[in-house]
Amino acid sequence: MADPVNQPRPHQPQRPPHPPLRAVIADDQALVRTGFGMILAADGIEVTAEAADGAEAVAAVRRTRPDVVLMDIRMPGMDGIEATRRILADDAPEAGRTRVVILTTYDLDHYVYAALTAGACGFLLKDVTPEHLVASVRLVQSGDALLAPAITRRLIERFAHRQEPARAPARHADLSGLTPRELEVLRLMATGLSNAELAERLFLSPTTVKTHVGRILSKLELRDRVQAVVLAYETGLIAPGTEP
Repeated sequence: MADPVNQPRPHQPQRPPHPPLRAVIADDQALVRTGFGMILAADGIEVTAEAADGAEAVAAVRRTRPDVVLMDIRMPGMDGIEATRRILADDAPEAGRTRVVILTTYDLDHYVYAALTAGACGFLLKDVTPEHLVASVRLVQSGDALLAPAITRRLIERFAHRQEPARAPARHADLSGLTPRELEVLRLMATGLSNAELAERLFLSPTTVKTHVGRILSKLELRDRVQAVVLAYETGLIAPGTEP
């Protein structure tokens, strides 16, 4: 009888490796683009293109289909806000997965709120450490918003009443499709509560809360929690200063 230990094992096909994360860097300062590019490349993130203004950024995204765009706001010609709006409103298939992170020099720059309403998923200060830069790019690529819930709330409270309503399709302002529980989750989420805090407050499991959040984003056709919080303020579901 043949020794089963020595029997040849059936061939196991190897799974193809995951493609590298791809990024576009848009900034009117060449030194910033070069520095950020070197940091990302050193961690295995492929920089598919660089752009010196918003128009170049839009063209680069359409050409290279990156996962993440690091977008400066103040650039000549088309600024980062308009570029973000065009990238995320693009009908091309790749637009649904490209995520935009705003680069800003000053904390809570008033331009950041406009960028968030345009669809950006978070922002970074330009003096970010290399480790934080890489971690942030990987975080948003995985589908998470870069801003912590409490930071999101403070940012939106500070600027929501100063800005004109975002130019979003009417369906984004229609909350009638949400169940009473989903409205409650959205309202509490907009006060800055994390999923874990929502679960504790509502006596639900974290998995159930995550399911509610996912359904809210799907029904309202929103990309992430940041857009959900912006929408909650703009529709009057919650007012600045509301405590959890």
